[in-house]
Amino acid sequence: MSTFDDLGLDDRVRKVLTDLGYETPSPIQAETIPSLLAGNDVTGQAQTGTGKTAAFALPILSRIDLDTKKPQALVLAPTRELAIQVAEAFQRYAANLPGFHVLPIYGGQSYGPQLSGLRRGAHVVVGTPGRLIDHLERGSLDLSGLTNVVLDEADEMLRMGFIDDVEKILQAVPESRQVALFSATMPKAIRSISQSYLKDPVEVSVKNSTATATNINQRYWPVRGVHKLDALTRILEVEPFDAMIVFVRTKQLTEELTEKLQARGFSAAAINGDIAQAQRERTIGQLRDGRIDLLVATDVAARGLDVERISHVLNYDIPHDSESYVHRIGRTGRAGRSGEAILFVSPRERHMLRSIEKATRQSISQMELPSVEAVNDQRLARFSQSITDTLESGELTLFQDLVQQYESNHNVPAAEIAAALASMVQGERPLLLEPEPEPPAKQKRSGKASAFEASGGETAVFRVEVGRRNRVTPSALVGALANEGGVPSKRIGHIDIRAEHTLVELPAELPEDLLRKLGKTQVAGRGLRISRADDEVLERSGRPRRPGRDKPKTQRKGQRAPGSSRSAAGKRPAHEHG
Repeated sequence: MSTFDDLGLDDRVRKVLTDLGYETPSPIQAETIPSLLAGNDVTGQAQTGTGKTAAFALPILSRIDLDTKKPQALVLAPTRELAIQVAEAFQRYAANLPGFHVLPIYGGQSYGPQLSGLRRGAHVVVGTPGRLIDHLERGSLDLSGLTNVVLDEADEMLRMGFIDDVEKILQAVPESRQVALFSATMPKAIRSISQSYLKDPVEVSVKNSTATATNINQRYWPVRGVHKLDALTRILEVEPFDAMIVFVRTKQLTEELTEKLQARGFSAAAINGDIAQAQRERTIGQLRDGRIDLLVATDVAARGLDVERISHVLNYDIPHDSESYVHRIGRTGRAGRSGEAILFVSPRERHMLRSIEKATRQSISQMELPSVEAVNDQRLARFSQSITDTLESGELTLFQDLVQQYESNHNVPAAEIAAALASMVQGERPLLLEPEPEPPAKQKRSGKASAFEASGGETAVFRVEVGRRNRVTPSALVGALANEGGVPSKRIGHIDIRAEHTLVELPAELPEDLLRKLGKTQVAGRGLRISRADDEVLERSGRPRRPGRDKPKTQRKGQRAPGSSRSAAGKRPAHEHG
């Protein structure tokens, strides 16, 4: 098994990986990074969640010139969400590279911040094809200093209709650039791109071993309000389990979390890559025979671990890729037994949850955190049971005499003496949790949202004053409507791009203030200027009138009837959300 030390990465980048808790490269990383560092073009066939972002980001960062302000690397992504995700990964891996700048560029966001970022200088630009084309045509994106180009999720860009834009961008980059192409599948059009624009590429194919056992019940808890340690404590107190592995990212956290769990009364131990083999085996033996119930571990330390008692796996820190997730939860549900897997997910980690679900082709259901009342009920039940167990032990004569003597000497009832003794045993930690504070009253939804709800399923056709001559794309329109106007993407219907304008189906009752706001939004370098299309115009274009619009309107004086040509797709396009 190779390590990141074996791959030839820059020392500053390697230190970040250590700090983040990366211990060994995933298969796609181990096969791709050396080839990219050697200057080869690469085609990588790998699913989402296999760690491919690090596979191209780490070698780019290892060779970045921080003194050069022109973009040196360009990453093409099919969606706004992926562009942001990749940009965040670059920023995270570049923590030890002072002055490094990465700039995400996508449709629907105003041009101002993007133009400012390009003027300031960005070492890496991550963008969606449509918006990148816009900047190229404006002259605001200078690709003359480019040394690396990455096509991420190329088959998705093909599916969404961006392949022509991708080729146009590839034709604009310097001849000497290095290209890495990543795709889950390799359809004919993607292979054609590879043959045309990549030079003798090294081909890497990683099978996605992400099948999860059907006998493992998978749940996640969205981290909010309650601290993760308190949430873990609640689960441990209420959830019935035999033995549990708690996975964290770093060696240091295995020790810290173990100490905190022990302080809260749990029998826990840590294993990580620094623990000697003899101690590891001793600890696993204690887990196997029931002397400890909790094992706090890193990914590598728990590999190959097979203990029949493990009923639960809890991902305290979300793994970096879906394969790690599958390896982790595979520690339970062995040999046909049932198992439970719980995943803590912070708001910024939602994209990783989606990647895991997509890669494993299984839905992970949201769980409710045990309530304060449930925890307190369990604590009282355990307290009562401990009294019963102690009474049944039959070794109380000395203590009975001491209590009776105290009761007689101090004239204090036995019940009060018992309560004082219980308080002594409990120590400083409260027996019961405090009730949770009342949640703040929910605010009324904005008028914008209520307007969408009020319109129900009714739609109307609106005219937008940009068309094919402006090189507008469906994705750019959807991005503007969803991100600037707050129109839910699922409420954006058929888009029909004409020569001078575009017809688009939207919720029927769009507020006037929203229409005015959208009119100021830039798409393809022009304001949207959106208005409701006349019925006469719709009839001339061959489109049916919408339900409830049976009274035709008079065409405005001087209004020019649009052409009747339809968009090339002839159907609702697959949108780029952003």
